[in-house]
Amino acid sequence: MKTYLPKIDTQRRAWRVIDANGAVLGRLAVQVADALRGKDKPVFAPHLDAGDFVVVINAEKVVLTGRKESQKEYMSYSGWKGGERYRKVADVRAAHPERLLMHAVKGMLPKNRLGDRLLTKLKVYAGGEHPHDAQQPATTAYKG
Repeated sequence: MKTYLPKIDTQRRAWRVIDANGAVLGRLAVQVADALRGKDKPVFAPHLDAGDFVVVINAEKVVLTGRKESQKEYMSYSGWKGGERYRKVADVRAAHPERLLMHAVKGMLPKNRLGDRLLTKLKVYAGGEHPHDAQQPATTAYKG
């Protein structure tokens, strides 16, 4: 059996804008990851980049359910002894609110070179403005 190879036109990738105002973080991240991979298109193949560019605005207004705002922590490790750092969601939101969504989406993408390439097509902005008007992005509604 041969591997299905769809024809993917990389020159005509669509641009989508998603407003994260009031959206639940995990549910929004699933929709963004699916759009980046192209899972909502008929030409989807798991080993190819068939997705669109995604621009997320109002990332600072994303919502976490339950007690995650005060209890969830993000860990980073520098590689040195004692180099573990834990940050609460509230601290990350105060400094870089777009990183909440970037971290969630990155965890839903493949852990290889394809996943790295897909993540470059994600543009996240804390406020309501974005510099991608020249690409004529289509507004996509959040289905949460």
